[in-house]
Amino acid sequence: MNNSDSSHIGRDNTDGNITVLDVTGLQCPLPVLKAQKALRSLASGDVLQVISTDPMAKIDIPHFCAEHGHRVLRQEPQGDAVHYFLEKGKGLY
Repeated sequence: MNNSDSSHIGRDNTDGNITVLDVTGLQCPLPVLKAQKALRSLASGDVLQVISTDPMAKIDIPHFCAEHGHRVLRQEPQGDAVHYFLEKGKGLY
């Protein structure tokens, strides 16, 4: 199990204006905490793509979004990872 605090955030110019957050290898609660931090820097309506290999993310990310007014637009399994596309709501987080 890799609990290092490494993550990568960047822009995906191939699919519009999407901010990409790669948290592969991080375990609960780090994927949600990193997503929360990334969403703070985005404007309402912006999209954050979170790439995670944490099996708990399938529960934690939708729960976090529901609690803080964000929307999970879609989830795409790709190999060992799942790509979560989150639309920032009007909340602070």
